[in-house]
Amino acid sequence: MSTGRGYAVWHFRSVDFGPEIRRYMERIESTFEPFGGEWIVHGTHPEVLEGPWSADLVIIGFPSITAARDWYASPAYQDILELRVNHADSQVVLLEGVPQGYQAAETIAKLVVG
Repeated sequence: MSTGRGYAVWHFRSVDFGPEIRRYMERIESTFEPFGGEWIVHGTHPEVLEGPWSADLVIIGFPSITAARDWYASPAYQDILELRVNHADSQVVLLEGVPQGYQAAETIAKLVVG
């Protein structure tokens, strides 16, 4: 059982910054704050070091992956979801962060067979 934080990550290729996206942006914070959500990355462009990149990222951090799931499924977020979906070319994923003190050797040990 992991004790890592949870993250909601958006990969935006394009956004129509019309009134619907503005309403989405005005309301989104009130949907994630009750779940302990906070902005990690928003409104910045990545500094690309390797490979092609043509998108922006948005990341919201949560105390746990369960909190991130509960937020995404919440009526408050579902109520504004179409404002983004219908006006942006994007993907959204939820990720579970690693617990404090994590070492890469823990994953390597799981990959070693037999």
